[in-house]
Amino acid sequence: MKLSVVTSTPEVVAPVPVALLSGSFAERLEKAARMGCAGVELMALRPADLDGADIAAQVSHCGLEVAAIGSGAIALLDRLTLLSRDPATGVAAEQRLHELIDFAAAARAPLVTVGGFRGRLANADWTDAPGARAYLVEILGSAAARAAQVGVRLAIEPLNRYESDVVNTAAEGLALIRAVGHSHLGLLLDTFHMNIEEPTYAGSIEQGMASGRLWHIHLGDSNRLPPGYGHIDFGEIVAALRRMGYDGYLSAEHFPRPDPDSAAAAMARHMLSIMKS
Repeated sequence: MKLSVVTSTPEVVAPVPVALLSGSFAERLEKAARMGCAGVELMALRPADLDGADIAAQVSHCGLEVAAIGSGAIALLDRLTLLSRDPATGVAAEQRLHELIDFAAAARAPLVTVGGFRGRLANADWTDAPGARAYLVEILGSAAARAAQVGVRLAIEPLNRYESDVVNTAAEGLALIRAVGHSHLGLLLDTFHMNIEEPTYAGSIEQGMASGRLWHIHLGDSNRLPPGYGHIDFGEIVAALRRMGYDGYLSAEHFPRPDPDSAAAAMARHMLSIMKS
C-alpha cells in the first residue's frame, strides 16, 4: 500500500473543500514528498487546458507518482454533473469526463475517479429513476471504452445518502459496475462515506477485493477531518486491506482543517505510523 494526498491542479484557483496543501503547484508537490507520501491525487477542473506530460514530469521530479485524477472539482466549481436536469450541461459533463481520461493518460495516472461528479437521479431530466440510471450506465460504458483505448481505468465512488441517491454502498457500486459490464470500470471506497453507510469496513473491503475491482481508497475520518481526529479505527482498515492483498493507494481526501498543510501533515503522521507497523 502507498499513501497519497489530494491536491488541485495548477488551473484550479478557487478553493476545493477536500483538496489539501497550500502554495504553488510545485510547492505542494514538494510538501507531499516531504511528508512521506508516495503520490498525489490531482483534482482537475479544466483538463483540456493542462499539459499532462509536463504535470507528470513535475510530479516525477519530486519523487512522486500521480495516484489518480479526481473529478470532484468539476462538480463543485463548474457545476457540471453527468446526471443534470439540463441536457446540454450533461453533455458538457460527459465531454469533460473524456477530457479527464485523456489527461490521465498523458499524466501517467492509472485511474479517474467518479464521485459527486455523477450527479443525482432526482436532478436528471427523466420521469423516473430507472431511466436516469440506465443513462448513467450508458455514459459510464462509453467512458470506460475511451479509458481502455488510452490505458486508463475509471473508479466509481459510493457516497453517503446525504450526498448521493445513486450508489451509496460497495454492494451498490459493484451492481452498477456489473450493469456497465466493462473491465475498465472499478470501485473506489472512501472511509468517511463507509462510516455512514456500510455495516463493517472489513465486509465492504472484502466485497470489493473479491470482485477484483477495488482499485482505490480515500481517507477521511468520521467527521471528515484527517485520520486520527475522529472515531474510525484506521489500523483495522489497513489490517483488512493488507490481509486481503490490496496494494493500491490510500489517498487522503478530507477537510483542510485547521489549515491545508497542518491537515495533510497530521494525516501523514497518523497513517504512516499505522502503515509501517
